[in-house]
Amino acid sequence: MTMNLRTILYLILILLPSIVHSQVKISGKVTDSDNNPIEFATVRVVGTAIGQTTGLNGTYRLNVATKDTIEIAFSCIGFKESKQKLIDAKGEVVLNVRLFKTTKELEEVQVTEYKKQTGGMQAIDTEAIRKTPNLSGNGVEAIITTMAGVSSKNEMSSQYSVRGGSYDENSVYINGIEVYRPQLVSSGQQEGLSIINSSLVKSVEFSTGGFSSEYGDKMSSVLDITYKHPEAFEGNVALSMMGADVAIGHNSGKFSQLHGIRYKRNTSILSSLDEKGEYAPSFFDYQTNLRYSITPKFDISFLGNISMNNYKFTPATRSTSFGTSQNVKEFTVYFDGKEQDRFETYFGALEMNYKPNKSTKYTLLASGFLTNELVSYDISGEYWLDEAGTNDGDNSIGGEIGVGKYLEHARNRFKAGVMTMVLKGNTSLNHHNLNYGLEYRYQNIYDRSSEWELRDSAGYSIPNIDNRIEMIYNLTSKQDLSTNKISWYVQDTYRLMSNIGMFSLNGGIRFSYWDFNKEFLVSPRISVGFVPEFNSNLAMRLAAGLYYQSPFYKEFRETKVDANNNSYIELNRDIKSQRSFQVIFGTDYTFRAMNRPFKITAEAYYKNLSNLIPYELDNLKLVYSGRNESKGYIAGIDFKFFGQFVPGTDSWISFSLMKTQETLNGVKVPRPTDQRYSLGLFFSDYFPKFPKLKFNLRGILSDGFPMTPPQVTRDINYFRAPSYKRVDIGFQYQLLGGDNDRIRHHFWKNFKSIWIGVDVFNLLDIANVNSYYWVTDVNSIQYAVPNYLTGRQFNISLSVAF
Repeated sequence: MTMNLRTILYLILILLPSIVHSQVKISGKVTDSDNNPIEFATVRVVGTAIGQTTGLNGTYRLNVATKDTIEIAFSCIGFKESKQKLIDAKGEVVLNVRLFKTTKELEEVQVTEYKKQTGGMQAIDTEAIRKTPNLSGNGVEAIITTMAGVSSKNEMSSQYSVRGGSYDENSVYINGIEVYRPQLVSSGQQEGLSIINSSLVKSVEFSTGGFSSEYGDKMSSVLDITYKHPEAFEGNVALSMMGADVAIGHNSGKFSQLHGIRYKRNTSILSSLDEKGEYAPSFFDYQTNLRYSITPKFDISFLGNISMNNYKFTPATRSTSFGTSQNVKEFTVYFDGKEQDRFETYFGALEMNYKPNKSTKYTLLASGFLTNELVSYDISGEYWLDEAGTNDGDNSIGGEIGVGKYLEHARNRFKAGVMTMVLKGNTSLNHHNLNYGLEYRYQNIYDRSSEWELRDSAGYSIPNIDNRIEMIYNLTSKQDLSTNKISWYVQDTYRLMSNIGMFSLNGGIRFSYWDFNKEFLVSPRISVGFVPEFNSNLAMRLAAGLYYQSPFYKEFRETKVDANNNSYIELNRDIKSQRSFQVIFGTDYTFRAMNRPFKITAEAYYKNLSNLIPYELDNLKLVYSGRNESKGYIAGIDFKFFGQFVPGTDSWISFSLMKTQETLNGVKVPRPTDQRYSLGLFFSDYFPKFPKLKFNLRGILSDGFPMTPPQVTRDINYFRAPSYKRVDIGFQYQLLGGDNDRIRHHFWKNFKSIWIGVDVFNLLDIANVNSYYWVTDVNSIQYAVPNYLTGRQFNISLSVAF
């Protein structure tokens, strides 16, 4: 027995080196055609059960028994499979592979597969953003409003509501930096240009809920924009009847620069409104995105923006007909005075990135945002409210309902500065991807406002109190505020392959402290994605989390009334962040029909809301109570059918159902952005006999929001505005460019493409309502006169890319 044991030990010592060296360690990185890492790619040894998926940085590592020939297959949805053979491989082998997107030529049309969504963010086709016809010129927001769960009731504005949330509950990031919108904008006429320049956009990701901890303290949505870095000298010039857009970029290797200039003057659009007069809007925007690679591991970048939006309006007359076919009323006003508004924003962000190795990256970011806003108007009007004609059999009865005058005055100045310092990092460990960050934010507010309205009806001042002249409305504010906020987060994304399918798990937690109200917040968030092995066309996701809406300045402005019936603003230092506990379940199913890819998406959600700060909606202006005094819930379901209805062109249709409820002063009422149903459509087509002629359609049908009279809350009285219905179409013809273009000599070879386009906005000429002007007679009877939006408009455009 002893001899046998010695023999065994001796054999082990002889064979041990060969056993140790009988395995080959294979590692590498999987990238796409642009050298970007591909996550979730499958790497497997052909003929064995050995395999794994790549991490977020595209890396993998395998241990394989030594063979004469080892064949490894690399695959990912949307990419062609690649197989690589290793002949007589030993020791450690580095094998980097590049995958190319799946393409199939079908009558000169490129067909691609669609990526599955296992997390909270969905990618939006940037080509659709450039194609969509939109009145505001804000392509990103225009395409977002066709998404399920998103609504906008004003085609002149870039603001939107997501799943019953307010306009202030949406985070917007550009290159990972949170950006802000002006605070005093109250109508689409004033707003001008969005901060997002569509011509500079490389990629767009959007979440309607269930987003991860790296994103800040907003309750409803995240819009994450990444600007592109040009590969060489390139540019684009777009001209239209509404303005101009120029984008120029250059890359010299280590240094890349991208510049964008936009100018908009939509006088013709505003002339279609009921209020006639002299419109003189002028909107200008300049943005730049610079990057310098100091070393392969260290680079520095700068993002800058200067925006100057001026709105001047001298009203003359207004004539509005409203009511029913059996009871038509006519509201006529003659104006005197003018409005002059100015919105200036300045934004700059310096970012330094350091990548010590392929699995770790650190970012140090410093940004500053300044806004200088002025709203100034003195407008008087004399109005007549008449019965335009009431049908009574064969007779038509008309008459005067009321005559009155009013005088509106405002001198509102608002300045704000937000300075931010951020340190964040990313580390990949096997199948784990860790994200972590620390942020400090300083806010400075300067608010000086004074506005009032005097109204007279039939010789009586309203309100009529003891023969005194009283303002029907007045408000003053004089506030200076400086606050500090610190926040930090950590999250992990883990991917696991199992016998039943692929799991993607994201869990994180976010902390914040604000010195204004001494509030400390803890926000845990988690999401799970699953692609079953039995059907890889199916993807499911479940997300839950506690989200907070950290109040910005106007949310904690509380209106007080003194003994002389004068209203003034006082800041509520006891304000708390609004809270939303969310649960979301969604599923995607991809399939092919007519040899083209399609995808169906469904998502159900529930939000339990507490510590709400009630507000009422007046056009784009949100009037907050300034107090945490209500609670409620939001529940709904969203559907989206996405695919290539016509080969080579992406289209989709979305449908949403939603119910909101808020308990306000003990009364259960819908939230101000309660939208019970909505239907969105984006359709892109081409003409087979004229393949260079493109057609794009954008349509929206959505329920109207609840409305209230001025200084009245929904628990006292509200009614619902008419549904919003709009169809915009655009035709584009490619004069130059395309794969089969033969005009490639002399001067024209410097151009990528030239397009000419014709847009028809509000094709059906529907009179949509976004707010109301309220007429009150001496008997305190109120009449809601609708403020209609734009009518049918035409636009001609020219786009040149080089």
